[in-house]
Amino acid sequence: MNSVIKPAGFWIRLLGNLLDGVIVSIPLSLIVFLLTGEFNEDDPVTSILGVIYTVAVPILWSGYTIGKRIVGVRIVKVNGKKLGIGAMLLRVLVAGIVYGLTLGIALIVSLFMVVFRKDKRSLHDMMAGTYVTYAKPDEHTAAS
Repeated sequence: MNSVIKPAGFWIRLLGNLLDGVIVSIPLSLIVFLLTGEFNEDDPVTSILGVIYTVAVPILWSGYTIGKRIVGVRIVKVNGKKLGIGAMLLRVLVAGIVYGLTLGIALIVSLFMVVFRKDKRSLHDMMAGTYVTYAKPDEHTAAS
């Protein structure tokens, strides 16, 4: 297993996630409103599209989402291999289920892991074999 290169900490990851939430959820909500004529915060279509975005965009865009790209961090595999559907499903869906089943306790543990671990890896990073880094795509590949 390769070492973690330029790991990204809690605050920058939070900012990237907040930017994704604002930049992606507003247009998705508007699209669903235009299609259905109703504005519903708990609309399953918006939730499904949000999950698709969170899983697919990093696979297609070298580990970046829009928010992560703005703040200059991205998701990569620890072993240096290309980020794929399996890793992203583990990272997003399985981790979400674990966080929900533990009533958020695992999420709190994850936050502490990102703050205090040298490699800044959370539970969902551990499950998926990923981490979040400042390294550009060519830097990560060259170091792997």
